[in-house]
Parts: sequence; structure tokens; C-alpha cells
Amino acid sequence: MAHKTLHSNQKLFTLSLILLSLSLLTFFIFFGSKNNIVNRFKVETDQPNQLFTNPRWFDLVQEESNGKKIKVGLVNFNDEEVSQYEVHGHSSLVDTVRVNFDCVSKVREWKDFFPIWINEDSNLHPPTCPEIPMPRLEEYWDLNVVVAKVPCDGWTTEAGMRDVFRLQVNLVVANLLVRSGWAKGPDVKWEVYAVFIGHCGPMPEIFRCDDLLRKEGDHWVYKPELKRLTQKVLMPPGTCQIAYPFGKTDNARQNKLKNRQFNHREAYVTVLHSSEAYVCGAIALAQSIIQTNSTKDLLLLHDEHVSPRSLTGLRTAGWKTRQIERIRSPFAEKGSYNEWNYSKLRIWLLTWYRKVVFIDSDFLVFKNMDWVFHYPQISAAGNDRTLFNSGIMVIEPSLCTFEDLMLKSFKVGSYNGGDQGFLNEVFTWWHRLPKEVNFLKYFDGNHSLNREKIPDDLSAIHYLGLKPWMCYRDYDCNWDIKERQVFASDKAHEKWWQVYDEMPERLKQYCGLSPHMNWRIKKWRRIAKKLSLPDEHWKIGVTDPRQYNLVQ
Repeated sequence: MAHKTLHSNQKLFTLSLILLSLSLLTFFIFFGSKNNIVNRFKVETDQPNQLFTNPRWFDLVQEESNGKKIKVGLVNFNDEEVSQYEVHGHSSLVDTVRVNFDCVSKVREWKDFFPIWINEDSNLHPPTCPEIPMPRLEEYWDLNVVVAKVPCDGWTTEAGMRDVFRLQVNLVVANLLVRSGWAKGPDVKWEVYAVFIGHCGPMPEIFRCDDLLRKEGDHWVYKPELKRLTQKVLMPPGTCQIAYPFGKTDNARQNKLKNRQFNHREAYVTVLHSSEAYVCGAIALAQSIIQTNSTKDLLLLHDEHVSPRSLTGLRTAGWKTRQIERIRSPFAEKGSYNEWNYSKLRIWLLTWYRKVVFIDSDFLVFKNMDWVFHYPQISAAGNDRTLFNSGIMVIEPSLCTFEDLMLKSFKVGSYNGGDQGFLNEVFTWWHRLPKEVNFLKYFDGNHSLNREKIPDDLSAIHYLGLKPWMCYRDYDCNWDIKERQVFASDKAHEKWWQVYDEMPERLKQYCGLSPHMNWRIKKWRRIAKKLSLPDEHWKIGVTDPRQYNLVQ
């Protein structure tokens, strides 16, 4: 009996050894080969003297070029690195050329290209941009691949980078690709690729994540969509000029862009979340856009806090509606007005549209603005310093962009806790729309005298501060609060109510005053009277009938 037990144990021991050997063999085959791949890739990317030894991107590009000889342009490489490429590269399959260009002046700062204000008066001298030197593009018209070493010192991949030289390198690559891609005419298929080397990668404002073929380590391989990229290179290098079609660029460049426009679905989009406070504003916005004979779709995204009754009114006003889950702003205080403002990021999920113009619900549109859809992402009006105002933005929906924004949302801060601060840190290179499409209802200092001289030719007004539908129609109730008087303008207030008067009666019911809203207005009128505020709007006799027909 003991002998049988011993024999059985020996069998189990032998079987265990066999299984262990097979496991070890599998481990070494799988993980050993994996480590070899990692080690080979580290040789390519981590050792400066062997940057180009059997480059990983080469096989990918060669596959798509059907084995033809590849012409490669090298951007931002020194002499030693170029010689290393020529020694270790596939000399029989690759023809290399170093792209020469003068570096942008080191005295130039980001703010030089993104000034707070520029002159938009067509009767005066047009604004100009500082120079960002480009290569002589006619010398590099037949490239298949552009390989660029990206300046990444001190930067991460999370936040955007306000670095002029990095912008120059990205623009050089983009211009080279466009020049080579269209060299043989729009009807000739000429595939071009970009390879960026550096942990920070290219600028997402220029090279879209949708065009990323492969990323391994600090190598990024792109096959850009040339029509979109062409739009980018036709833009001014910064917001020191109004972007197309108002920039004073030569007609040939404008005609190139017009001839390469796309036929696709487009929409104005707004977002309502967390309450119904902006339902009336959204209804008035839709009506104002429709009155301009716009040909674009109107789409409203909303969460569960918008009631079925309000949705009926919004749809009657002209909006198509779609429910979303709201997104919390990680850097906003709990209970603050901007706590859920990151819900605006949902607009990047609207991928059945090639392009959308996001517009806040506290806007009114007075002139047809469909021409804004000619601008690329991100185009917006200036807000402060080098920053744009996110109240109206041109967006190109993209699933991978949305995923990227969500990943960055927990790492990248926001100067105001909301979406505007976050988006300005992610998209540092943007295109300036004329202020007529986003006239900020804000009057401080020397501008306070302009509050009643609002131009009649504006395309849209952005109603900052207390909203017109939250006041009596008799005057702008921002006057009643000293700290909010920078937002006060009876002229702008009157313009909003003119649109209201044109609305059908069935829509006006959504712009009523609740008992709480009415109490708040009267409260601040009493305080203004007690303080004897010098504007004396508190003396105006209120005739707005909504004060007698309160809604629950």
C-alpha cells in the first residue's frame, strides 16, 4: 500500500515538473519576445545616437507605399542626428533631405501672437502678425514623410503648451505635408505622413488624434486628412489677425480654401443641465437663429433636470433634443454655478456632424452666422489676455478627442473652475473670430460709456450677468446690484425683448417669472433705492405684466 502511494506521488511530481517546464517555456517565449521588442524600441528612441536605427514607423509607411522608395524630410535635427540617419537608415529604400528654416526669434513670446485686442476696423490699417519663418516650400514638394523632433523640454502631454518654437515646428511640418500632398493636383492621390519624436507629441490643435496611425513610446505616426490640414495652414499664426474669411490674406490662398470646402451636416448646439434657469434663453436663441434664415440644424443637449413640459417648448422653438449625462467639473466648488459645466464636453460626441458651432443659451443672434462654419476647430472670440471665450466655439466632433479631454480633465486645472478655463489650457492655439459674433455684454472702466452705444450691425450678443428674462422688461436689473453694473446695458436689454416680442404666444409662457424670481428682483430694487445708486434705475415705474402673472 505504501509502495503504491509512493509510486503515485512520483507520478504527480513528474507531472508537476512537466507543467512547470511548459509554464516557464511559455513565459520566456512570450515575455522574452515582448522584452526584446521593448528593448529594440528603446534603442530606437532612448539613445540619441541611434534615433533612426530601423525606425518603427518605416515598416508602417513602407507597407502603405507598396514598397516604393520613400522621400523623407527631417525637421529640427542637428547635423549629427542627420548623419546617424544616413548611416543606419534604409539607404536603398529611403531618400532623406534635411529641411532648412530659420528659427523664430527668441525675443518673441506667446502673447505677441495672441494679443488681448486687435484693431478690427476695416477702414484702418489691418493688424499684422510677427513672423514665424517657414522653409522654402518649393524645395520640398515631393516628400512622402516628414519626421520632426518636437521640443518638449519641461512639458507634459496633459496641458497645452504656449511655446512659440514648438508652434513653429508643428506649422513647418503641416506646411510641408500640404505642399507635398497637393503638389500633383487635387485629383492625384499622394499619401503623406508625419512622424513626431518626443514625449509631448504634436499639437492636437493641428494634428488630430483621429489621424494618429500608431504611437509607440515617444514616436507618433500620423496620416493627416489634407483638406482639414490645409485649412490650418491658411490660418494666421496666431490671433494677431482675424482668421479666415476676414483676414487680409491674398485671394489665391482664400480660393484654395474655398475650393476644398466639404459638403457635410452642420449644427448649432447648446447645452442645458442641472436646472431650467436657461430654458427661456434657449427658446429665444433658437427663434433668433431661425429668424436669420439659417440652413443649419439646431441641436440641444440636456440632462434629466429639464422637464417634459420645457422640452415641449424647446422643440416647438426649433431645437432637436438629445438627453445626456452631465459631467462634473473636477476643479469647481460643490454647489457652485459652474459645478457641472464640463457637460459642454459632450459636444465632441456628436460625430454624425462634421462640424458644429457651440453657442451658449444666453446668446441672441441678429444676423446670419452660417459663415462661421468655414472656420476650423477651435475658432472663438477673444476673452482676456491669450484666452478665448467659450460662449461660442467652432468644434469638430471626435470620439478620440472627447476621450482625451476626459482623461485630461482630472489632471489639467481650470483658472475659473469651469469649462472655459480647462479648454484654454488644452487648446492653446486657436483662431480669432471677429468680436461681432460674440459681443460680450461687459462694460468696465473706459468702456462704460459704450453700454448704450451698442452697434446695430452685431451678429450676436452674449448676455453676461443677470439675464434679460430674469429681470423686468422695463430695464436691465444688473443696474440694481453695484457689483453687477459692469454687465448693465438698457440698449442690449431692449434688443433681447424685441426678439421676445416676435415669438409666438405659446413660447412666451416659458419666459414667465416665478414667485422667487419676482421676490429677488424687488429685493434688489429696495436695496438699490436704500443705497441711492446714482443711475436711479430703481426709480423707474415697472409695467412688466409678468409681475402679476407669476408661474410656479
